[in-house]
Amino acid sequence: MFKAKSFLLGAALLAASGPACAQAVWPSKPLRVVVAFTPGSATDIIARTIGERLTAQLGQPVVVENRPGASGTIGAAAVARSDPDGHTILVNSSSHTVAPATMKELPYDTLRDLSGVAPLGNLPNVLVVSPAKGYRSAADLVAAAKARPGKLNYASGGVGSAAQLNAERFRLSAGFEAVHVPFKGAPEALAQVLAGEVDFYFCPIVPALPMLKDGRLAAVAVGSNRRAAALPEVPTTLEAGYANSDYNFWVGMFVPAKTPREIVARLHQETLKAMQAPDVAQRLARLGAEPMPMTPEQFDAYLRDEVAANAALVRAAGIKAN
Repeated sequence: MFKAKSFLLGAALLAASGPACAQAVWPSKPLRVVVAFTPGSATDIIARTIGERLTAQLGQPVVVENRPGASGTIGAAAVARSDPDGHTILVNSSSHTVAPATMKELPYDTLRDLSGVAPLGNLPNVLVVSPAKGYRSAADLVAAAKARPGKLNYASGGVGSAAQLNAERFRLSAGFEAVHVPFKGAPEALAQVLAGEVDFYFCPIVPALPMLKDGRLAAVAVGSNRRAAALPEVPTTLEAGYANSDYNFWVGMFVPAKTPREIVARLHQETLKAMQAPDVAQRLARLGAEPMPMTPEQFDAYLRDEVAANAALVRAAGIKAN
């Protein structure tokens, strides 16, 4: 009888300590970081930069695997289906909260199947034009668009991309029509802006910076809700007087929703520590990535709001689902 009671007591204590034990032994094997975009993209570079530091901090290799395609949903689906043990991690962009509105069928539920760990940075877009167009401000661009309804066009990296959504928020706020011209990425889009074939483009700052510095491009506004550290003299579209015209392009870290909260909290702490390391902070700054501090719970709430806001924007702009 004594042995039976001792066995039951031991089993109960072991069960009660399960989450704590899971936290204590995590990570027990290499971490697999699935990046939802191509090698060399801003999302990929951020993931690898932080992953290198996490390897040193956690004593386990962090292996980055690129799973691009379908607006980030291929990589997201792979992580949503993985074991929720904290060893498979997703790094995705703000397209994560756009996909429910722009993809007809998703093999996972964005909010129910994945949980936020931490935002890894906000990367503001800059509204660029060719100097030959003569637009010195956002107001100049809007005036030209209204004078020629439906004649101006804008570039993006594809349907549902951050560049398109930023442009559509600005367009709807300012009240003008423009034609969307999608490209494969920033290099192709910038080439057409330089050639004068495209009138404007909400471009990620990093690929645009060299052309802004040498005067081949002109920056008339920044698309985020605050000025960009890399372009402090350029006002935001909000400052230019266009309410609700801002759009934040961010990169974030996620895990399967059933991952123990103790592991999510530890991963969050280690990720913040990695991002605050001087060498990592400098590399992120060079990418134009600005801090977006949130707890996992705050990030999940932000994601819920983003899904709803992006769905409303897609409807208002008439963007068709893929």
